[in-house]
Amino acid sequence: MAHLRIRCSLSPLIVLLLLFLAAVPGKGDGDGGLRFRREGGTFKVLQVADMHYGDGRSTPCEDVLPAQQRGCSDLNTTAFLYRVLRAEDPDLVVFTGDNIFGADSTDAAKSMDAAIAPAIAMKLPWAAILGNHDQEGTLSREGVMRHLVGMKNTLSRLNPEGVEIDGYGNYNLEVGGVEGTLLANKSVLNLYFLDSGDYSTVWWIPGYGWIKDSQQAWFRQTSANLQKKYTSEQPAQKEPAPSLAYFHIPLPEFSSFTASNFTGVKQEGISSPSINSGFFTTMVEAGDVKAAFIGHDHVNDFCGKLTGIQLCYPGGFGYHAYGKAGWSRRARVVSVQLEKTESGEWQGVKSIKTWKRLDDQNLTTIDSEVLWNRGSNEPQLIRELPIDREEKEES
Repeated sequence: MAHLRIRCSLSPLIVLLLLFLAAVPGKGDGDGGLRFRREGGTFKVLQVADMHYGDGRSTPCEDVLPAQQRGCSDLNTTAFLYRVLRAEDPDLVVFTGDNIFGADSTDAAKSMDAAIAPAIAMKLPWAAILGNHDQEGTLSREGVMRHLVGMKNTLSRLNPEGVEIDGYGNYNLEVGGVEGTLLANKSVLNLYFLDSGDYSTVWWIPGYGWIKDSQQAWFRQTSANLQKKYTSEQPAQKEPAPSLAYFHIPLPEFSSFTASNFTGVKQEGISSPSINSGFFTTMVEAGDVKAAFIGHDHVNDFCGKLTGIQLCYPGGFGYHAYGKAGWSRRARVVSVQLEKTESGEWQGVKSIKTWKRLDDQNLTTIDSEVLWNRGSNEPQLIRELPIDREEKEES
């Protein structure tokens, strides 16, 4: 959406200290291979939405309390990213669009470099898609995506080879099973990334862009191929591997929920396209997507389940973007857990959980829930993690 404002809970001195600590060794061997961890049978994804990065220290914050305004800038966004990366130690970082606020960046490439820098400094694998503001500066939409594809440690791709497809940044990633197990060479978790566009290119249709027919055709074919491989190639599995989808602009179906049937808060309208291109139905028919994650609306952070798919907002991350004064910037974490046999062998995916991290003094964890369990269609709240008081008040 438009741009963001933020809360600056860190002093400039702490911000600089966190920046100096950037060059700490991290995970990632640079070969692009994603795999579940042997020690716990988990794969963790950190979603970062709507950083709206500008020109760094000179870029002011938006929607922060008056006492937080002084010294608050893009550097607070950077500091938050370092904090949450160290706290969660993710296996993959996903930037889901409006990574920069193009109109407020002097040099789009330099702005993107600064926005993604913490993930690169910590040697973490990462992937990105575009929002509606990334291309509003010195690079075209294609140019921004090409720049992302050329950066260090990136798993981002421009588009699938040999396929005529709308947009820039439609691709999938496969996550292999634990090394040394029977499923080591199979993708036990599939990740889809799609370019949901920026604004309508059809003059008589107002509003935001949408996922086009060509993209849905690619998604259907990719999903069918992955499912066939998983259930037919040895060792053949009984059910398809679960999948997660990431794009920026919410589908119209995100408007289906009320406070009684989602976890989190809804504090603004759903800024979806003015037409429904049918991608939600496409995902339902494919059958493998268990959850879809978007951005765009910065002060919504809920997950709600519709026709077997969890639709999730993360809440806004960046400080040069609109927000809500006193309402912490935040990130969404997804943790995927493998099943383990009695003999100790890691199998396919057992469950998919999620929670959010707040940029407050304690980097508070809130709203932890199970999005999907093999053999169960009902989401479950995890009670052992505290729900932050501000969330209860907002809901």
